[in-house]
Amino acid sequence: MRYELIKLERDESVGIVTLNRPEVLNALSRQHYNEIDQAVTELEEDDDIRVVIFTGSGDRAFSAGADIHEMARIAEDPNPPPADPNRPEMTWHIAACTKPTIGALNGLAYGGGAVLASSFDIRVGCERTRFRFLAAQYGRVNSTWSLPMQVGWSIAKDLLLTARVVGAEESFRIGLLNYLVPVDQLMEKAMEVAKQVAANDPRMVQGIKDLMIEDIGMGWREMYDSELEAQAGKLAPTPVLEGFKPFLDRKGRK
Repeated sequence: MRYELIKLERDESVGIVTLNRPEVLNALSRQHYNEIDQAVTELEEDDDIRVVIFTGSGDRAFSAGADIHEMARIAEDPNPPPADPNRPEMTWHIAACTKPTIGALNGLAYGGGAVLASSFDIRVGCERTRFRFLAAQYGRVNSTWSLPMQVGWSIAKDLLLTARVVGAEESFRIGLLNYLVPVDQLMEKAMEVAKQVAANDPRMVQGIKDLMIEDIGMGWREMYDSELEAQAGKLAPTPVLEGFKPFLDRKGRK
């Protein structure tokens, strides 16, 4: 597929999706969402890709959120185009992407950009990173399913109910960012983390992510039993001589 509003690149085992509308702070239009969704599908189907990094172009924003100018034009149109029936599933598709996802957040992540960022598995930020969960301010609701999983119930309520700006240092302190580095090291750090993940057994990496998603809301014992069930089935251990081959080659057999 030819993309107009994103850039899709591959660096060995890592796919890189760059939101590419810097002139509007990477605001998310209908077409933008569709292209991101298609890129995720393309990378999920590529067996050579083990990790996906998302970032934004420009030096101000990862994404300022939904394209409100487009929303207004549609609202004023006497014959508006029909809503995309797949749109509600797109953010979930990214959150549940079969490949682990890393956000390299090069600037502000507001509104829909914050929703998108909170759906990534791992987030790397810099001094320019800012979050703002704006839905309540605009008479809307979102992120109630994603944000509590990242920062806990109490902090999520604070951020969702106040719609306040959350700076880089606070984001790192509360766990909204996993890593905080200088902006000139952002992609380097994101790639370093991606390579660490990609070096592991992809069946287990993807299986661990899937288990963690499936187990949310279960009792602790149920989570334990779910892991045992997976170990006995779809995530059966790799044979010892295969799984530990690098160690045994390095240390020898005793």
